[in-house]
Amino acid sequence: MSKTVQTWRCRVVVALAAVLATAALSTPARAQDMTKEDAAAVKTAFLADLEGVKTKFVQLGGAFPDDKMTWRPMEGVRSVAEVLALVASEFNGFVPGGFGGKPLLPREEMQALAKSTNKAELIAAINKTFDHTKSQLAGIDPATITGKRPVMGQPRSAIEASLMIGGDLHEHLGQLIAYARMNKVVPPWSK
Repeated sequence: MSKTVQTWRCRVVVALAAVLATAALSTPARAQDMTKEDAAAVKTAFLADLEGVKTKFVQLGGAFPDDKMTWRPMEGVRSVAEVLALVASEFNGFVPGGFGGKPLLPREEMQALAKSTNKAELIAAINKTFDHTKSQLAGIDPATITGKRPVMGQPRSAIEASLMIGGDLHEHLGQLIAYARMNKVVPPWSK
């Protein structure tokens, strides 16, 4: 792992830890409430993490040969293309929705993308939906995310939503890294 990536990861972890500590010590002391400043800090740290994850998905997706887009480790598990389509779908709706944003593309369009094995189309979709996520989150007033909001059917704070969504995306990145290793594709950031 490069020193730049290690430094970036360290900064994100430190920033998120500072936000969590600040939120925990803020008044009022009710667990579901945070100040507008805390919410703004969570949003900023979350966007920085998303930017790094998106960059890795785009780089790694681009490193796979075109003929490996349909590769899957076994039946019943997502293919490389299906993982990339899922990430684009999550940037389309799940990520902005976790903070009160709206999806960019209708569900039917995202379902059609899920059948694509065209690497360029999938990477373009990740970039497009990530840009949408970024603009949706940038436009959200931190005052509107200081309490809990429904995410996946449960009331969650901005901190809980960012950890849940970020964890899910990092899980899919790990999945794609494992696929890469099985196919002798070296993640570009680890060269």
